[in-house]
Amino acid sequence: MKLILLFFLAYMLGSIQSGVWLGKIFYHKDIRDFGSGNTGTTNTFRVLGKKPGTVVLILDILKGTIATLLPLWFNLSINPLWFGVAAILGHTFPIFGKFKGGKAVATSAGMLLAYSPTFFIYSFSLFIILLFITSMVSLSSMISAVAVTLSTIVLPLTFPIILSHQNWLLTILATLISIFIIYRHRDNIKRIKNGSESLVPFGLNYRKSIKKDKS
Repeated sequence: MKLILLFFLAYMLGSIQSGVWLGKIFYHKDIRDFGSGNTGTTNTFRVLGKKPGTVVLILDILKGTIATLLPLWFNLSINPLWFGVAAILGHTFPIFGKFKGGKAVATSAGMLLAYSPTFFIYSFSLFIILLFITSMVSLSSMISAVAVTLSTIVLPLTFPIILSHQNWLLTILATLISIFIIYRHRDNIKRIKNGSESLVPFGLNYRKSIKKDKS
């Protein structure tokens, strides 16, 4: 019974729509009616600005982190990654939002933070580097997801200081999450192909587009 209740709690944590609630309470604006219509961190940045976007980013990461730590706090002998998955499902299919949620990138990162802080730092650094190159959150998220999946196999053999041991459940889950993230970004992929994807005001691609507009 405890196991079922904690899985349900992890799902409910994931279902908390940080961007939607923050927008409605403090800005009297539903972010689902603006921008991409997505409930996640990126659209919060786009619609509400940097400060609320940063708050939502932290909250969405914490959802995955807290959920993943639940079995450790309650002394359950089960791989904590399963609880991270429950939070990811909650974020993507939230009971509070008619099962229409975000793309689970930040919540997935939160799961990694709880599982291995060093691997989280590595993954986050990889994402920032890609974001600096591409200036696109969507493309950086998809490439990072695939790279992180491959890293779960390579790093334990080459750099155990980053990821100390092989965990095939982590690799399998990372693979499934990567496929899911790419699927959830299918509209972004179309915009990337036709050159209409939104750029963040940061990085090489953004600078290139500014120069192109000025010329």
